[in-house]
Amino acid sequence: MPSASKRVFFDNCIFEVCENVYEPAEDSFMFAEHLQVNDEARVLDMGTGTGILGIVAAKKAREVLSVDLNPYAIRCSKRNAQINGTIDKMYFVQGDLFMPLGETAKFDLILFNAPYLPSEPSESQSWIEHAWAGGPTGRKVIDRFITEALVHLEQSGEIMLMQSNLAGVEETKARFASAGLGANVVTQLALPFFETLVLLKATF
Repeated sequence: MPSASKRVFFDNCIFEVCENVYEPAEDSFMFAEHLQVNDEARVLDMGTGTGILGIVAAKKAREVLSVDLNPYAIRCSKRNAQINGTIDKMYFVQGDLFMPLGETAKFDLILFNAPYLPSEPSESQSWIEHAWAGGPTGRKVIDRFITEALVHLEQSGEIMLMQSNLAGVEETKARFASAGLGANVVTQLALPFFETLVLLKATF
């Protein structure tokens, strides 16, 4: 069982924050507050962390697949799914973005609270750093995600992506447009030191 140093709460859910796993913060809660999930939706929660988005989605969705590079996050999100009574509707896979998925895997809703902060290259990132470090421009993971997500999105599906303005929101919109999707800002939150969190939704 993963060790938990503290718990955080959202709506009627309890989330254990396990060692080596990103703790839900303003971005996580803002994302969760704006989730709209259809009862029949198949949801992909990319970069699940503690599982907050996938578990909130699973309260309504038909099923949720949670993916994370961090093996500690997979164990933690599975534990939180058990605590919150969503384990029977959820599946958990450890891997790098879409690599562990087959090409035929399609989803109605893809969620990603991306690693979006500009960071210096490092050969030995901690598991926590993987959750926020986006490379020199903040776009290292975001660009890969947009390129690879298209194969796994149903024609009527949606992508919801959280990022910082420091990683270039207009660049994200342009990347989505190149992939044939239109992207709009759902909500945003200004933080200290000239940073703004931005939640985008992209559809065909």
